[in-house]
Amino acid sequence: MSRSTIVALAGVACLAATAGSAGAIINGKDATQSYSFMASIPLSAPGLDLKDGVCGAALIDPQWVVTAAHCLDMEVGSIPAGKVRIGSDQRKSGGTVRKIAQAVVHPRYAQGSPNKNDIALVRLDRPVSYKPIRIAERPGRPGTPTRIIGFGITEFERNPADWKMSKRLRQLDTRRGAISECGPGFASSTRLCTVSQVPKAMACNGDSGSPQIQRGRDGRWELIGATSGPGAKSPSCAEGPGLYTNVPAYADWINKTIRKYS
Repeated sequence: MSRSTIVALAGVACLAATAGSAGAIINGKDATQSYSFMASIPLSAPGLDLKDGVCGAALIDPQWVVTAAHCLDMEVGSIPAGKVRIGSDQRKSGGTVRKIAQAVVHPRYAQGSPNKNDIALVRLDRPVSYKPIRIAERPGRPGTPTRIIGFGITEFERNPADWKMSKRLRQLDTRRGAISECGPGFASSTRLCTVSQVPKAMACNGDSGSPQIQRGRDGRWELIGATSGPGAKSPSCAEGPGLYTNVPAYADWINKTIRKYS
């Protein structure tokens, strides 16, 4: 498998054979509450015969969402459909749809295993009325309960042509993992190791860019991560662990970018 193919799989959120991340969450469950900040970006990868892919994102400003950089990487075959759906627990209906007005990929993003600086911002053509999720000051310490959500696949398939993205939003309770719980060289100060709280469960194809959230001091959800890829070499998504871009670590870049282009 070529390097570009590997990253392309990640572009639709594959944990197993990608530099990207997790899916409609293997062995997760339907969302148990409303996540109005959740966004989805339809995409295709013609070179892999993927016609109905998706990446996730999180609304962090009335006119901006944050996602994984590899979701917007044309070099790896991910072609966004030019729109974003915000605030729905259905992948193809509900919520509010906006056109992509601008995409800003982190200047030091690089493909790899793992990807580096795997974060991007998308400006919507018009603001939405949903309340953005707050970016945490910092992720909780290893062991902190977290949750991941996404529209990725629920059953692992190696062939992208066989990937069936979830129609409904899925969730999985997870926790911050220690750097040592991911494979050597995967987790770091900017890449969060993520471990499922139930066996044989993790994000998979189609979950790239989707949020990892934790409870803040006020009990409200706050954003700590964006699905980036597998946290170790693994035969399938369900084996875990997962790897998430540490969104709070990029808060300065996010704020400067929004101010520059708004």
